[in-house]
Amino acid sequence: MTLWSIGDLAKRTGLPVKVIRHWSDIGVVPPTERSATGYRRYDARALARLELARTLRDLGLGMAAIREVVDRERSLPEAAAIHADALEAQIRTLRLQQAVLRSAAQGTSFQGAEELAELTHLARLSAAERTAVVHEFVAEALGDLDVPTYRAGLLAATPDLPDQPTPEQLDAWLELAALVRTPQLREALARMAAYAAEHAPGEHDEREIEALRDLTDLWTQRVTAATDAGIMPDSPAADPVVAGIVEAWLPTQTRTDLKVDGDGEQARQRLLEQLEVAADAGVERYWQLLCVINGWPVRPSLAGPGQWLTTALRANPAPGARAAAITAMLDGADSEPAAMLAACERVLAEVELIVAGVPPTRFGDPTPCAGWDVRALIDHLVWENLLWTSLAEGAPRTDFAADHLGADHVAAFRLAAAATLTAFRRPGMLRQRYGDAPGWRLAEQVVIEMLVHGWDLARATGQPTDLAPEVAETVLPAVRAMYGALPRTPADRSARNSRRRPGRPPRTGSRHT
Repeated sequence: MTLWSIGDLAKRTGLPVKVIRHWSDIGVVPPTERSATGYRRYDARALARLELARTLRDLGLGMAAIREVVDRERSLPEAAAIHADALEAQIRTLRLQQAVLRSAAQGTSFQGAEELAELTHLARLSAAERTAVVHEFVAEALGDLDVPTYRAGLLAATPDLPDQPTPEQLDAWLELAALVRTPQLREALARMAAYAAEHAPGEHDEREIEALRDLTDLWTQRVTAATDAGIMPDSPAADPVVAGIVEAWLPTQTRTDLKVDGDGEQARQRLLEQLEVAADAGVERYWQLLCVINGWPVRPSLAGPGQWLTTALRANPAPGARAAAITAMLDGADSEPAAMLAACERVLAEVELIVAGVPPTRFGDPTPCAGWDVRALIDHLVWENLLWTSLAEGAPRTDFAADHLGADHVAAFRLAAAATLTAFRRPGMLRQRYGDAPGWRLAEQVVIEMLVHGWDLARATGQPTDLAPEVAETVLPAVRAMYGALPRTPADRSARNSRRRPGRPPRTGSRHT
Protein backbone atom coordinates (compact mmCIF):
# COMPACT_ATOMS: atom_id res chain seq x y z
CA MET A 1 0.00 0.00 0.00
CA THR A 2 1.37 3.37 -1.02
CA LEU A 3 1.37 6.06 1.70
CA TRP A 4 2.03 9.76 1.33
CA SER A 5 3.11 12.51 3.65
CA ILE A 6 1.31 15.86 3.96
CA GLY A 7 3.96 17.34 1.69
CA ASP A 8 3.27 14.66 -0.93
CA LEU A 9 -0.48 15.44 -0.77
CA ALA A 10 0.23 19.15 -1.14
CA LYS A 11 2.22 18.48 -4.33
CA ARG A 12 -0.50 16.22 -5.75
CA THR A 13 -3.47 18.50 -4.94
CA GLY A 14 -1.95 21.97 -4.99
CA LEU A 15 -3.37 22.68 -1.54
CA PRO A 16 -1.14 24.38 1.05
CA VAL A 17 0.39 22.11 3.70
CA LYS A 18 -1.24 24.22 6.43
CA VAL A 19 -4.70 23.65 4.95
CA ILE A 20 -4.22 19.89 4.71
CA ARG A 21 -2.89 19.77 8.28
CA HIS A 22 -5.88 21.78 9.53
CA TRP A 23 -8.38 19.56 7.70
CA SER A 24 -6.61 16.55 9.14
CA ASP A 25 -6.85 17.99 12.65
CA ILE A 26 -10.61 18.57 12.39
CA GLY A 27 -11.25 15.08 11.03
CA VAL A 28 -12.11 15.88 7.43
CA VAL A 29 -9.06 13.96 6.16
CA PRO A 30 -7.72 11.90 9.10
CA PRO A 31 -4.33 10.21 8.57
CA THR A 32 -4.33 6.57 7.60
CA GLU A 33 -1.52 5.91 10.08
CA ARG A 34 1.53 7.55 11.62
CA SER A 35 5.17 6.69 11.11
CA ALA A 36 7.42 5.45 13.90
CA THR A 37 8.56 9.04 14.38
CA GLY A 38 4.96 10.32 14.56
CA TYR A 39 4.56 11.78 11.04
CA ARG A 40 1.15 11.44 9.37
CA ARG A 41 0.75 9.17 6.41
CA TYR A 42 -2.20 9.04 3.96
CA ASP A 43 -3.39 6.35 1.57
CA ALA A 44 -5.36 6.55 -1.71
CA ARG A 45 -8.70 6.68 0.14
CA ALA A 46 -7.51 9.67 2.17
CA LEU A 47 -6.36 11.34 -1.06
CA ALA A 48 -9.84 10.83 -2.56
CA ARG A 49 -11.45 12.37 0.58
CA LEU A 50 -9.11 15.33 0.26
CA GLU A 51 -9.99 15.87 -3.41
CA LEU A 52 -13.73 15.71 -2.60
CA ALA A 53 -13.33 18.07 0.34
CA ARG A 54 -11.49 20.58 -1.82
CA THR A 55 -14.23 20.45 -4.48
CA LEU A 56 -17.00 20.96 -1.93
CA ARG A 57 -15.06 23.79 -0.34
CA ASP A 58 -14.68 25.49 -3.74
CA LEU A 59 -18.47 25.25 -4.07
CA GLY A 60 -18.84 27.13 -0.80
CA LEU A 61 -19.90 24.36 1.63
CA GLY A 62 -18.89 24.78 5.24
CA MET A 63 -16.44 22.38 6.84
CA ALA A 64 -19.13 20.76 9.02
CA ALA A 65 -21.20 19.88 5.93
CA ILE A 66 -18.07 18.68 4.13
CA ARG A 67 -17.21 16.35 7.01
CA GLU A 68 -20.74 14.92 6.98
CA VAL A 69 -20.38 14.10 3.27
CA VAL A 70 -16.91 12.55 3.39
CA ASP A 71 -17.89 10.55 6.50
CA ARG A 72 -21.02 9.33 4.64
CA GLU A 73 -23.27 10.75 7.35
CA ARG A 74 -25.06 12.72 4.63
CA SER A 75 -25.26 11.86 0.95
CA LEU A 76 -23.69 14.18 -1.59
CA PRO A 77 -27.06 14.97 -3.25
CA GLU A 78 -28.54 15.92 0.13
CA ALA A 79 -25.64 18.21 0.95
CA ALA A 80 -25.71 19.74 -2.51
CA ALA A 81 -29.45 20.44 -2.28
CA ILE A 82 -29.12 22.07 1.14
CA HIS A 83 -26.24 24.19 -0.03
CA ALA A 84 -28.03 25.15 -3.26
CA ASP A 85 -30.99 26.41 -1.20
CA ALA A 86 -28.66 28.39 1.02
CA LEU A 87 -26.96 29.89 -2.00
CA GLU A 88 -30.33 30.82 -3.49
CA ALA A 89 -31.22 32.72 -0.34
CA GLN A 90 -27.86 34.48 -0.43
CA ILE A 91 -28.34 35.33 -4.11
CA ARG A 92 -31.76 36.84 -3.45
CA THR A 93 -30.31 38.92 -0.64
CA LEU A 94 -27.47 40.08 -2.86
CA ARG A 95 -29.90 40.96 -5.64
CA LEU A 96 -31.96 43.03 -3.25
CA GLN A 97 -28.84 44.78 -2.01
CA GLN A 98 -27.71 45.38 -5.59
CA ALA A 99 -31.11 46.82 -6.57
CA VAL A 100 -31.12 49.13 -3.56
CA LEU A 101 -27.59 50.35 -4.26
CA ARG A 102 -28.34 50.81 -7.96
CA SER A 103 -31.40 52.89 -7.14
CA ALA A 104 -29.47 54.89 -4.55
CA ALA A 105 -26.68 55.49 -7.06
CA GLN A 106 -29.19 57.01 -9.49
CA GLY A 107 -30.18 59.41 -6.72
CA THR A 108 -33.54 60.32 -8.22
CA SER A 109 -35.87 59.84 -5.26
CA PHE A 110 -33.74 58.49 -2.40
CA GLN A 111 -30.64 60.46 -1.55
CA GLY A 112 -30.07 60.53 2.22
CA ALA A 113 -29.52 57.92 4.92
CA GLU A 114 -33.21 57.85 5.85
CA GLU A 115 -34.22 57.42 2.23
CA LEU A 116 -31.71 54.60 1.82
CA ALA A 117 -33.18 52.83 4.83
CA GLU A 118 -36.66 53.27 3.39
CA LEU A 119 -35.48 51.88 0.06
CA THR A 120 -34.06 48.82 1.81
CA HIS A 121 -37.36 48.37 3.64
CA LEU A 122 -39.32 48.54 0.38
CA ALA A 123 -37.08 45.95 -1.22
CA ARG A 124 -37.93 43.48 1.53
CA LEU A 125 -41.71 43.90 1.55
CA SER A 126 -43.91 40.84 1.21
CA ALA A 127 -46.42 40.44 -1.61
CA ALA A 128 -49.27 41.55 0.66
CA GLU A 129 -47.32 44.59 1.78
CA ARG A 130 -46.50 45.57 -1.81
CA THR A 131 -50.19 45.31 -2.72
CA ALA A 132 -51.06 47.50 0.27
CA VAL A 133 -48.66 50.19 -0.94
CA VAL A 134 -50.43 50.37 -4.29
CA HIS A 135 -53.94 50.20 -2.82
CA GLU A 136 -53.16 53.05 -0.42
CA PHE A 137 -51.80 55.10 -3.30
CA VAL A 138 -54.91 54.50 -5.43
CA ALA A 139 -57.25 55.32 -2.55
CA GLU A 140 -55.48 58.62 -1.89
CA ALA A 141 -55.36 59.55 -5.57
CA LEU A 142 -59.01 58.81 -6.45
CA GLY A 143 -60.75 59.76 -3.24
CA ASP A 144 -64.56 59.57 -3.62
CA LEU A 145 -64.68 60.05 -7.40
CA ASP A 146 -67.42 58.09 -9.19
CA VAL A 147 -65.13 55.96 -11.37
CA PRO A 148 -65.69 52.37 -10.20
CA THR A 149 -64.34 50.70 -13.34
CA TYR A 150 -61.24 52.87 -13.41
CA ARG A 151 -60.68 52.29 -9.69
CA ALA A 152 -61.15 48.53 -10.00
CA GLY A 153 -58.64 48.37 -12.84
CA LEU A 154 -56.01 50.18 -10.81
CA LEU A 155 -56.60 48.02 -7.73
CA ALA A 156 -56.48 44.80 -9.74
CA ALA A 157 -53.08 45.59 -11.22
CA THR A 158 -50.83 45.00 -8.25
CA PRO A 159 -47.07 44.37 -8.26
CA ASP A 160 -46.57 40.60 -8.05
CA LEU A 161 -42.85 39.88 -7.83
CA PRO A 162 -42.00 36.21 -8.53
CA ASP A 163 -40.10 34.15 -5.97
CA GLN A 164 -36.96 34.57 -8.07
CA PRO A 165 -37.27 38.05 -9.60
CA THR A 166 -34.85 39.23 -12.23
CA PRO A 167 -32.70 42.30 -11.55
CA GLU A 168 -34.98 44.24 -13.93
CA GLN A 169 -38.05 43.26 -11.91
CA LEU A 170 -36.43 44.30 -8.65
CA ASP A 171 -35.34 47.60 -10.14
CA ALA A 172 -38.85 48.13 -11.49
CA TRP A 173 -40.43 47.53 -8.07
CA LEU A 174 -38.11 50.00 -6.36
CA GLU A 175 -38.78 52.58 -9.05
CA LEU A 176 -42.52 52.00 -8.76
CA ALA A 177 -42.38 52.30 -4.97
CA ALA A 178 -40.62 55.64 -5.37
CA LEU A 179 -42.99 56.77 -8.12
CA VAL A 180 -46.18 56.25 -6.11
CA ARG A 181 -44.74 58.50 -3.41
CA THR A 182 -44.59 61.47 -5.79
CA PRO A 183 -47.42 64.01 -5.70
CA GLN A 184 -47.16 64.44 -9.47
CA LEU A 185 -48.33 60.89 -10.18
CA ARG A 186 -51.12 61.14 -7.63
CA GLU A 187 -52.30 64.42 -9.17
CA ALA A 188 -52.15 62.98 -12.71
CA LEU A 189 -54.28 59.95 -11.77
CA ALA A 190 -56.72 62.19 -9.93
CA ARG A 191 -56.95 64.48 -12.95
CA MET A 192 -57.72 61.56 -15.28
CA ALA A 193 -60.30 60.15 -12.88
CA ALA A 194 -61.96 63.52 -12.38
CA TYR A 195 -62.27 63.99 -16.15
CA ALA A 196 -63.82 60.52 -16.48
CA ALA A 197 -66.21 61.21 -13.60
CA GLU A 198 -67.33 64.46 -15.25
CA HIS A 199 -67.84 63.18 -18.78
CA ALA A 200 -68.53 59.43 -18.37
CA PRO A 201 -69.23 58.50 -14.72
CA GLY A 202 -70.34 55.12 -13.39
CA GLU A 203 -69.61 51.55 -14.38
CA HIS A 204 -68.21 50.56 -17.77
CA ASP A 205 -68.49 47.00 -19.00
CA GLU A 206 -65.73 44.94 -20.57
CA ARG A 207 -66.99 45.63 -24.09
CA GLU A 208 -66.50 49.36 -23.62
CA ILE A 209 -63.04 48.81 -22.20
CA GLU A 210 -62.08 46.51 -25.06
CA ALA A 211 -63.38 49.07 -27.56
CA LEU A 212 -61.07 51.69 -26.05
CA ARG A 213 -58.13 49.29 -26.29
CA ASP A 214 -58.94 48.63 -29.93
CA LEU A 215 -59.23 52.36 -30.55
CA THR A 216 -55.80 52.96 -29.04
CA ASP A 217 -54.30 50.31 -31.29
CA LEU A 218 -56.04 51.81 -34.31
CA TRP A 219 -54.99 55.43 -33.83
CA THR A 220 -51.40 54.55 -32.94
CA GLN A 221 -51.17 52.39 -36.07
CA ARG A 222 -52.55 55.16 -38.25
CA VAL A 223 -50.29 57.78 -36.72
CA THR A 224 -47.28 55.50 -37.12
CA ALA A 225 -48.19 54.94 -40.76
CA ALA A 226 -48.53 58.69 -41.27
CA THR A 227 -45.17 59.32 -39.63
CA ASP A 228 -43.52 56.63 -41.75
CA ALA A 229 -45.03 58.27 -44.83
CA GLY A 230 -43.42 61.57 -43.86
CA ILE A 231 -46.68 63.39 -43.06
CA MET A 232 -46.03 66.25 -40.66
CA PRO A 233 -48.71 66.71 -37.99
CA ASP A 234 -48.92 70.47 -38.49
CA SER A 235 -49.60 70.18 -42.22
CA PRO A 236 -52.87 69.94 -44.19
CA ALA A 237 -51.85 66.39 -45.13
CA ALA A 238 -52.53 65.37 -41.51
CA ASP A 239 -56.20 66.41 -41.82
CA PRO A 240 -57.44 63.13 -43.42
CA VAL A 241 -55.56 61.12 -40.79
CA VAL A 242 -57.26 63.10 -38.03
CA ALA A 243 -60.65 62.68 -39.73
CA GLY A 244 -60.26 58.90 -39.84
CA ILE A 245 -59.28 58.72 -36.18
CA VAL A 246 -62.20 60.94 -35.13
CA GLU A 247 -64.58 58.70 -37.08
CA ALA A 248 -63.31 55.63 -35.20
CA TRP A 249 -63.34 57.48 -31.85
CA LEU A 250 -66.88 58.86 -31.92
CA PRO A 251 -68.65 55.48 -31.30
CA THR A 252 -66.74 55.16 -28.00
CA GLN A 253 -68.34 58.40 -26.78
CA THR A 254 -72.00 57.33 -26.82
CA ARG A 255 -72.17 57.26 -23.02
CA THR A 256 -70.50 60.63 -22.57
CA ASP A 257 -72.00 64.10 -22.61
CA LEU A 258 -70.65 64.75 -26.13
CA LYS A 259 -73.53 65.30 -28.56
CA VAL A 260 -72.28 65.65 -32.13
CA ASP A 261 -73.31 64.13 -35.44
CA GLY A 262 -69.84 63.63 -36.85
CA ASP A 263 -66.37 65.05 -37.34
CA GLY A 264 -66.10 68.74 -36.63
CA GLU A 265 -64.55 71.36 -34.38
CA GLN A 266 -66.42 70.23 -31.25
CA ALA A 267 -65.49 66.56 -31.70
CA ARG A 268 -61.85 67.35 -32.39
CA GLN A 269 -61.66 69.65 -29.37
CA ARG A 270 -63.05 66.91 -27.10
CA LEU A 271 -60.62 64.30 -28.49
CA LEU A 272 -57.74 66.73 -27.95
CA GLU A 273 -58.88 67.28 -24.35
CA GLN A 274 -58.94 63.54 -23.68
CA LEU A 275 -55.49 63.03 -25.15
CA GLU A 276 -54.04 65.92 -23.16
CA VAL A 277 -55.53 64.63 -19.91
CA ALA A 278 -54.23 61.12 -20.57
CA ALA A 279 -50.78 62.24 -21.78
CA ASP A 280 -48.79 61.94 -18.58
CA ALA A 281 -45.32 60.40 -18.63
CA GLY A 282 -45.56 59.37 -14.97
CA VAL A 283 -48.78 57.41 -15.46
CA GLU A 284 -47.39 55.70 -18.54
CA ARG A 285 -44.25 54.80 -16.60
CA TYR A 286 -46.41 53.43 -13.75
CA TRP A 287 -48.06 50.92 -16.10
CA GLN A 288 -44.79 50.03 -17.78
CA LEU A 289 -43.21 49.21 -14.41
CA LEU A 290 -46.18 47.07 -13.39
CA CYS A 291 -45.79 45.12 -16.62
CA VAL A 292 -42.08 44.54 -15.96
CA ILE A 293 -42.70 43.46 -12.36
CA ASN A 294 -45.49 41.06 -13.31
CA GLY A 295 -43.80 39.69 -16.40
CA TRP A 296 -46.46 41.11 -18.74
CA PRO A 297 -45.66 42.43 -22.24
CA VAL A 298 -44.74 46.10 -22.08
CA ARG A 299 -46.74 48.13 -24.58
CA PRO A 300 -44.81 50.61 -26.73
CA SER A 301 -44.83 54.17 -25.47
CA LEU A 302 -47.69 56.36 -26.66
CA ALA A 303 -45.69 59.55 -26.14
CA GLY A 304 -44.49 59.89 -29.73
CA PRO A 305 -47.77 59.01 -31.48
CA GLY A 306 -49.66 61.03 -28.88
CA GLN A 307 -47.59 64.12 -29.58
CA TRP A 308 -48.16 63.71 -33.32
CA LEU A 309 -51.94 63.40 -32.90
CA THR A 310 -52.32 66.28 -30.44
CA THR A 311 -50.21 68.50 -32.70
CA ALA A 312 -52.31 67.46 -35.70
CA LEU A 313 -55.52 68.25 -33.80
CA ARG A 314 -54.25 71.70 -32.81
CA ALA A 315 -53.07 72.41 -36.36
CA ASN A 316 -56.29 71.03 -37.87
CA PRO A 317 -58.98 72.06 -35.34
CA ALA A 318 -61.71 71.56 -37.94
CA PRO A 319 -61.82 69.79 -41.30
CA GLY A 320 -59.98 71.91 -43.87
CA ALA A 321 -58.93 74.57 -41.35
CA ARG A 322 -55.18 74.20 -41.81
CA ALA A 323 -55.30 74.33 -45.60
CA ALA A 324 -57.60 77.36 -45.49
CA ALA A 325 -55.28 79.18 -43.06
CA ILE A 326 -52.24 78.55 -45.25
CA THR A 327 -54.07 79.71 -48.37
CA ALA A 328 -55.22 82.88 -46.59
CA MET A 329 -51.71 83.62 -45.42
CA LEU A 330 -50.23 83.08 -48.87
CA ASP A 331 -52.86 85.25 -50.53
CA GLY A 332 -52.82 88.01 -47.92
CA ALA A 333 -49.09 88.56 -47.43
CA ASP A 334 -46.68 90.32 -49.69
CA SER A 335 -43.04 91.25 -49.65
CA GLU A 336 -40.47 93.11 -51.66
CA PRO A 337 -38.87 90.27 -53.67
CA ALA A 338 -35.52 92.00 -53.95
CA ALA A 339 -35.40 92.49 -50.17
CA MET A 340 -36.10 88.81 -49.56
CA LEU A 341 -33.37 87.84 -52.03
CA ALA A 342 -30.93 90.16 -50.25
CA ALA A 343 -31.89 88.59 -46.91
CA CYS A 344 -31.28 85.14 -48.36
CA GLU A 345 -27.84 86.19 -49.63
CA ARG A 346 -26.88 87.57 -46.22
CA VAL A 347 -28.08 84.58 -44.20
CA LEU A 348 -26.40 82.08 -46.50
CA ALA A 349 -23.11 83.97 -46.20
CA GLU A 350 -23.29 83.99 -42.40
CA VAL A 351 -24.22 80.32 -42.19
CA GLU A 352 -21.33 79.49 -44.51
CA LEU A 353 -18.95 81.05 -41.95
CA ILE A 354 -20.48 78.88 -39.21
CA VAL A 355 -20.14 75.73 -41.33
CA ALA A 356 -16.53 76.64 -42.16
CA GLY A 357 -15.83 76.96 -38.44
CA VAL A 358 -16.75 73.31 -37.76
CA PRO A 359 -13.83 70.84 -37.88
CA PRO A 360 -14.62 67.20 -38.75
CA THR A 361 -13.65 66.26 -35.20
CA ARG A 362 -16.92 67.85 -34.02
CA PHE A 363 -19.15 65.83 -36.37
CA GLY A 364 -20.26 63.43 -33.62
CA ASP A 365 -21.23 66.16 -31.15
CA PRO A 366 -24.91 66.50 -30.15
CA THR A 367 -27.04 69.41 -31.33
CA PRO A 368 -30.26 71.10 -30.18
CA CYS A 369 -32.03 69.01 -32.85
CA ALA A 370 -32.95 65.75 -31.13
CA GLY A 371 -31.54 62.77 -33.01
CA TRP A 372 -29.11 64.81 -35.13
CA ASP A 373 -25.40 65.14 -34.50
CA VAL A 374 -23.35 67.97 -36.01
CA ARG A 375 -22.71 66.15 -39.27
CA ALA A 376 -26.39 65.32 -39.76
CA LEU A 377 -27.28 68.96 -39.07
CA ILE A 378 -24.81 70.26 -41.68
CA ASP A 379 -26.14 67.66 -44.11
CA HIS A 380 -29.62 69.06 -43.49
CA LEU A 381 -28.42 72.61 -44.23
CA VAL A 382 -26.94 71.42 -47.52
CA TRP A 383 -30.05 69.41 -48.36
CA GLU A 384 -32.37 72.38 -47.81
CA ASN A 385 -30.42 74.39 -50.37
CA LEU A 386 -30.45 71.52 -52.85
CA LEU A 387 -34.17 71.02 -52.35
CA TRP A 388 -35.26 74.63 -52.77
CA THR A 389 -33.02 75.00 -55.80
CA SER A 390 -34.70 72.00 -57.41
CA LEU A 391 -38.15 73.38 -56.58
CA ALA A 392 -37.28 76.74 -58.08
CA GLU A 393 -36.15 74.94 -61.22
CA GLY A 394 -39.31 72.85 -61.41
CA ALA A 395 -37.62 69.49 -60.79
CA PRO A 396 -38.02 68.58 -57.09
CA ARG A 397 -35.35 66.31 -55.69
CA THR A 398 -36.22 63.19 -53.69
CA ASP A 399 -32.79 62.06 -52.48
CA PHE A 400 -33.34 63.47 -49.00
CA ALA A 401 -31.91 60.33 -47.34
CA ALA A 402 -28.62 60.49 -49.23
CA ASP A 403 -25.27 61.77 -47.92
CA HIS A 404 -24.94 65.31 -49.30
CA LEU A 405 -21.64 66.27 -47.67
CA GLY A 406 -19.05 63.92 -49.12
CA ALA A 407 -15.49 64.43 -47.91
CA ASP A 408 -15.64 68.26 -47.73
CA HIS A 409 -18.60 69.64 -45.81
CA VAL A 410 -17.61 73.28 -46.37
CA ALA A 411 -17.35 72.87 -50.14
CA ALA A 412 -20.66 70.98 -50.19
CA PHE A 413 -22.44 73.86 -48.43
CA ARG A 414 -20.83 76.53 -50.63
CA LEU A 415 -21.82 74.75 -53.83
CA ALA A 416 -25.39 74.18 -52.64
CA ALA A 417 -25.79 77.79 -51.45
CA ALA A 418 -24.39 79.13 -54.73
CA ALA A 419 -26.87 77.00 -56.68
CA THR A 420 -29.72 78.34 -54.53
CA LEU A 421 -28.81 81.95 -55.24
CA THR A 422 -28.34 81.24 -58.94
CA ALA A 423 -31.85 79.76 -59.11
CA PHE A 424 -33.42 82.63 -57.13
CA ARG A 425 -31.65 85.29 -59.24
CA ARG A 426 -33.16 83.96 -62.44
CA PRO A 427 -35.20 86.80 -64.00
CA GLY A 428 -38.83 86.62 -62.92
CA MET A 429 -38.37 83.71 -60.52
CA LEU A 430 -39.27 85.66 -57.38
CA ARG A 431 -42.69 86.64 -58.78
CA GLN A 432 -43.35 83.39 -60.64
CA ARG A 433 -46.24 81.41 -59.15
CA TYR A 434 -45.48 78.10 -57.47
CA GLY A 435 -48.88 76.70 -56.69
CA ASP A 436 -50.63 79.33 -54.55
CA ALA A 437 -47.52 81.34 -53.73
CA PRO A 438 -44.97 83.55 -55.46
CA GLY A 439 -41.35 82.46 -55.80
CA TRP A 440 -40.09 84.82 -53.12
CA ARG A 441 -41.76 82.47 -50.62
CA LEU A 442 -39.18 79.85 -51.57
CA ALA A 443 -36.46 82.35 -50.72
CA GLU A 444 -38.25 83.07 -47.45
CA GLN A 445 -38.26 79.36 -46.61
CA VAL A 446 -34.50 79.12 -47.18
CA VAL A 447 -34.00 82.15 -44.94
CA ILE A 448 -36.05 80.54 -42.15
CA GLU A 449 -34.34 77.15 -42.47
CA MET A 450 -30.87 78.73 -42.44
CA LEU A 451 -31.67 80.99 -39.49
CA VAL A 452 -33.08 78.21 -37.34
CA HIS A 453 -30.56 75.49 -38.15
CA GLY A 454 -27.66 77.91 -38.50
CA TRP A 455 -28.38 78.91 -34.90
CA ASP A 456 -28.57 75.23 -33.94
CA LEU A 457 -25.17 74.58 -35.51
CA ALA A 458 -23.59 77.64 -33.90
CA ARG A 459 -24.96 76.63 -30.51
CA ALA A 460 -23.76 73.04 -30.90
CA THR A 461 -20.22 74.07 -31.87
CA GLY A 462 -19.71 77.00 -29.51
CA GLN A 463 -19.88 79.76 -32.13
CA PRO A 464 -21.74 83.12 -31.89
CA THR A 465 -25.48 82.69 -32.30
CA ASP A 466 -26.46 86.29 -33.16
CA LEU A 467 -27.26 85.29 -36.72
CA ALA A 468 -28.66 88.16 -38.90
CA PRO A 469 -31.01 89.53 -36.18
CA GLU A 470 -32.64 92.10 -38.52
CA VAL A 471 -33.50 89.38 -41.03
CA ALA A 472 -34.87 87.14 -38.27
CA GLU A 473 -37.11 89.98 -37.13
CA THR A 474 -38.37 90.41 -40.68
CA VAL A 475 -39.43 86.79 -41.18
CA LEU A 476 -40.74 86.23 -37.66
CA PRO A 477 -44.33 87.29 -38.50
CA ALA A 478 -44.46 84.67 -41.26
CA VAL A 479 -43.29 81.97 -38.86
CA ARG A 480 -45.88 83.02 -36.28
CA ALA A 481 -48.62 83.06 -38.89
CA MET A 482 -47.73 79.54 -39.97
CA TYR A 483 -47.28 77.92 -36.57
CA GLY A 484 -48.78 80.03 -33.82
CA ALA A 485 -48.38 78.05 -30.58
CA LEU A 486 -47.88 74.66 -32.23
CA PRO A 487 -45.11 72.55 -30.67
CA ARG A 488 -41.95 71.67 -32.53
CA THR A 489 -41.94 68.39 -34.41
CA PRO A 490 -39.24 65.68 -34.34
CA ALA A 491 -36.03 66.00 -36.37
CA ASP A 492 -36.92 63.16 -38.70
CA ARG A 493 -35.08 63.08 -42.00
CA SER A 494 -37.88 61.05 -43.54
CA ALA A 495 -40.28 63.95 -42.94
CA ARG A 496 -38.38 66.42 -45.08
CA ASN A 497 -40.36 65.78 -48.24
CA SER A 498 -43.74 65.63 -46.52
CA ARG A 499 -44.32 69.31 -47.19
CA ARG A 500 -43.46 69.22 -50.89
CA ARG A 501 -46.76 68.52 -52.65
CA PRO A 502 -47.76 69.52 -56.18
CA GLY A 503 -50.05 72.54 -56.40
CA ARG A 504 -48.85 74.11 -53.14
CA PRO A 505 -45.49 75.59 -52.25
CA PRO A 506 -43.58 74.11 -49.35
CA ARG A 507 -44.54 75.72 -46.08
CA THR A 508 -42.09 77.12 -43.58
CA GLY A 509 -41.09 74.12 -41.53
CA SER A 510 -38.07 74.46 -39.24
CA ARG A 511 -39.85 73.33 -36.11
CA HIS A 512 -38.22 69.96 -35.60
CA THR A 513 -35.65 70.78 -32.93
